[in-house]
Amino acid sequence: MENTKLELIVGVFVVVGIACLGYLSIKLGKLEVIGGDFYEVRAQFDSASGLKTGATIEIAGVEVGRVKGIALNNDRAVVTLAVGNGVGLYTDTIASIKTRGIFGEKYLTLSPGGGGDPLKPGDTIRDTESGVDLEELVSQYVHGKVN
Repeated sequence: MENTKLELIVGVFVVVGIACLGYLSIKLGKLEVIGGDFYEVRAQFDSASGLKTGATIEIAGVEVGRVKGIALNNDRAVVTLAVGNGVGLYTDTIASIKTRGIFGEKYLTLSPGGGGDPLKPGDTIRDTESGVDLEELVSQYVHGKVN
């Protein structure tokens, strides 16, 4: 009887530990298990070099979403953005790929505009600015192609 009680206590302790570990993994990994309060829009770039799925999306330095996916459509990179429902984007929104510091990670910034119609889920941001490719700039400088 005493062994059964001890085994039950250990079993409950292990289940609680696994549940806590799962919760922390989801929160620290910033995963969305159940939908979330986001809507998706797309942005087309000439180059999405260095941008990765899960990269942050910011407006005025405040995180408002994450990059959900990157795909190729014809000769352009199509980036799917998951943006918070409380964030209003308009048809004149500008999406730019930026780098944190000189060699830091790539992230996406949005300038929401305000003069156009509101973007609906599934709409595409037309005005985009691809990130600066540092390797390409250095290569051009080394080979004397910079004016």
